[in-house]
Amino acid sequence: MLTDTVPKPAVIRPATAADLPAVARLCADHAAFERVDPVPADLAARLAPVLFADRPRAWCLVVDHGGELIGYATYSREFSTWQAADHVHLDCLFVSEQHRGAGWGRALLDAVQDAAAAHGAAQLQWQTPHWNTDAIRFYSRAGALARPKVRFTLPARPAAGPATPWPSPPGPTRPGP
Repeated sequence: MLTDTVPKPAVIRPATAADLPAVARLCADHAAFERVDPVPADLAARLAPVLFADRPRAWCLVVDHGGELIGYATYSREFSTWQAADHVHLDCLFVSEQHRGAGWGRALLDAVQDAAAAHGAAQLQWQTPHWNTDAIRFYSRAGALARPKVRFTLPARPAAGPATPWPSPPGPTRPGP
């Protein structure tokens, strides 16, 4: 009896809950590549309710190379005050090192761009580290325009009471004394 030994072609598809351990490993590799703090050990469990809720907060596409995940892109729908329009924020786009240069990064970027249009967003936005010249060159070749900015992070202050679930905005604030 002959078995099918032809490898399955790689495809880009939405992530499933079963993919989350592999997605978390790719995220860990991505964080190490970008020289940032390691991802939380329970990242897969944290991503599940965000990606697979009735109304997901974010989406994830993966490159499935014959059952092995070799890349991913995550994105969310955001709002631009200056444009008074929705846009899609590409949070992460990563292809494992041994599979770079084969077109999977561009295919993921194209798939997220298509998803942005399907979500009714006018634009796709993201950032990359200033030292990542390969990514900057890749995005420039894709037709993206760079906008120089400095990205800041600031921890939220501890809540005085129970957390208000999103998307309810906090009430008005008054200036301090």
